[in-house]
Amino acid sequence: MNNKTLTGEKVEVMALFNYSKIPCQPLYFRKRGGDEVEITETTSTRIKFIGGTAKHIFDCLIGKNRCRLEFDSKSLAWTLFA
Repeated sequence: MNNKTLTGEKVEVMALFNYSKIPCQPLYFRKRGGDEVEITETTSTRIKFIGGTAKHIFDCLIGKNRCRLEFDSKSLAWTLFA
């Protein structure tokens, strides 16, 4: 992952649902026109309710770099924050 990642960039995410005790686990993501980036570890998860929408927030590690992925339950879109 490079330092040119934009805050709030839409990404495609491959996630595993209903895995063990974790309802959703992002495995890797792809930026528009880019290669797949593997998520090394999901360090924490939480849900934030904004109006009638739930945002599922995943704090992740990519190697030693930290990032946050958010899943919007209304638009079904994933957003990367780095």
